[in-house]
Amino acid sequence: MPRRGDIPRRVILPDAQYKNVIVQKFINNIMERGKKTTATRLVYDAFKIVEEKTKKNPLEVFESAMRNAGPSMEVKPRRVGGSTLQVPVEVSSDRRAALAMRWVIGYARSRGGRSFAEKLAAEIMDAAANQGSSIKKKEEMHKMAESNRAFAHYRW
Repeated sequence: MPRRGDIPRRVILPDAQYKNVIVQKFINNIMERGKKTTATRLVYDAFKIVEEKTKKNPLEVFESAMRNAGPSMEVKPRRVGGSTLQVPVEVSSDRRAALAMRWVIGYARSRGGRSFAEKLAAEIMDAAANQGSSIKKKEEMHKMAESNRAFAHYRW
């Protein structure tokens, strides 16, 4: 990190099929070892499966899944008088989206059996329906922030 000046944010171009920046960020998160074509194919296959199973626009289902899976509060450690307190803070919109994507992808990878596209589609549909592992993780994070609400005045 530089000591002075702001780091300019990278401009991410929208994806080819849906012309959506969030979908492109999702593809970039799925990508491993620089294999963007493979990641793109996996995401589009998952979207096809979502469309077949829900009979809805997969982009709307995906966006609702990202909204549902993103946390609004999190805890950050803060040193106060020799002890470390877990202080609840609000999550910025960029971090919220990043956490939602990370959780959906991570829990899709940990699902058993089947192809990755099917596992990803299942996790996206679960998150859109407010269930599944990524939603459980969000609720766990909110519970932790709620239980540490007494330390909210240590926010910086």
